[in-house]
Amino acid sequence: MINSALELEGICKSFDGNPALIDAFFSSGWGEVHALLGENGAGKSTLMNIVSGLYNPEKGITKVGGKTAIIKGPSDSRALGIGMVHQHFKLVNNMTVLENIMLSFKNSWWRLDKDLVLKAISDIPKKIGFSIDPDARIDSLSISEQQRVEISKALIGGARILILDEPTAVLTDEEADNLLNSLKTYALKDRSVIIITHKLREVLKHADRVTVMRGGKTVESGKPTKGVNADDLSYLMVGDAKNYISHKNQKTGEEILHISQLDLIRSNGTTALNKIDFKLYTGEIFGIAGVGGNGQSELADILMGIRTFDSGDIIYFNKKNINNYNPKMLRKLGINFIPADRYRYAMAGDLSVMENFAISRMSFENFGNSLWVNWKEINKKTNEIIIENEIQGAKINTKSRLLSGGNAQKLVLARELTSNSKLLIVHSPTRGLDVRACQAVHEGLKNAASRGTAVLMISEDLDEVLSVSHRVGVINKGKIVGEFKSPADRLTVGKLMVDNR
Repeated sequence: MINSALELEGICKSFDGNPALIDAFFSSGWGEVHALLGENGAGKSTLMNIVSGLYNPEKGITKVGGKTAIIKGPSDSRALGIGMVHQHFKLVNNMTVLENIMLSFKNSWWRLDKDLVLKAISDIPKKIGFSIDPDARIDSLSISEQQRVEISKALIGGARILILDEPTAVLTDEEADNLLNSLKTYALKDRSVIIITHKLREVLKHADRVTVMRGGKTVESGKPTKGVNADDLSYLMVGDAKNYISHKNQKTGEEILHISQLDLIRSNGTTALNKIDFKLYTGEIFGIAGVGGNGQSELADILMGIRTFDSGDIIYFNKKNINNYNPKMLRKLGINFIPADRYRYAMAGDLSVMENFAISRMSFENFGNSLWVNWKEINKKTNEIIIENEIQGAKINTKSRLLSGGNAQKLVLARELTSNSKLLIVHSPTRGLDVRACQAVHEGLKNAASRGTAVLMISEDLDEVLSVSHRVGVINKGKIVGEFKSPADRLTVGKLMVDNR
């Protein structure tokens, strides 16, 4: 019988009325590496963020070492011996390793004993098998070295239960194996290590047990990895094939976009895009499915004109090379964008709803020009889209930064979907929206395609891709590893998404 380190029972959590966790449960033991597995959006990080004190559950019981625990914030979590290393590191780049570790404690850094902290840093190799330089500045360290700093912070803070969110997402295969071997060594010292991941190879090679989540629910708890294969885990992750409405044969037109042998190496030396190659035709929705971190964001940034690439070509309408065009040049060609990060790339927060709606449409609507603005027409159109798209809390003069995430997304979608674009690049279009709003977005994409617009939709929501697309491509490690016509088989697509061979 496994001696329990952490137990979660009946955990419920929702955001803006949308359930993220539904009676989720989990149990890890001392002396083991326990993998928490699932697709993007399955609820893995949310569940562990509750354990780390970042979120408070609406319902459920948490036990640490067999005793009921109340975790109201990160300080409660740390006091219970829990440490979490998040996917996005929380480090101050222009400070040293020593200074960052000091800042992670409750007391002000100048009141801490530097010698005591230095001694703790020197003891790290004995605990987990790697060392860090206390005098190195964070911005001089590699990604894997920065991750070691985060792990060291947790260990020096007294963590006996160590949680790591997607710990190998930005590491090379060799770095990932070294890290996971170190974590295994640490767990054997009567500690508990929990890794949140979607990588089957790592689960089977390094974890003692695995818990699988899907759609905010726990579908398998504490399954020993011995004797389990990748197909078993893939099935648990993606579930039974659903019945998707098959699209009528979409009459597609000419080739509008050809992504040819695109390569991109990230600044940390890992591969983002690896000879990625696909074509898109007018009048169709081509959905790209994949687990986050496999090159989707880089691909979207390139196609929106905000990132350069190393080699390859982007061919528009079978003849025009548009390599490294900027956003303004692309819009003039009839290419519109709906980015995943709406606040950073799609909106000007200090401009009004009306200004954000009109800003990209001045050249082709009767909104005026650089010398004269037709404010009456702009006001009329903006009021119409607010009502038609149910943008809550919005008036024409409301500053866009005051809108909630979901309503900001509705504004961006309304602006781009009502334009007469030839090509629409869409990344995570329904992130943060409720079910009704999601349906409206999907209808908007289908209507755009029926008008002859080519739609490239990148999404980490597999159900969204399968239900909307006429064709489905699967991206894994920066390559398109499979293409399917609608209706695509969910299990087949899911296996390709998580195959780490």
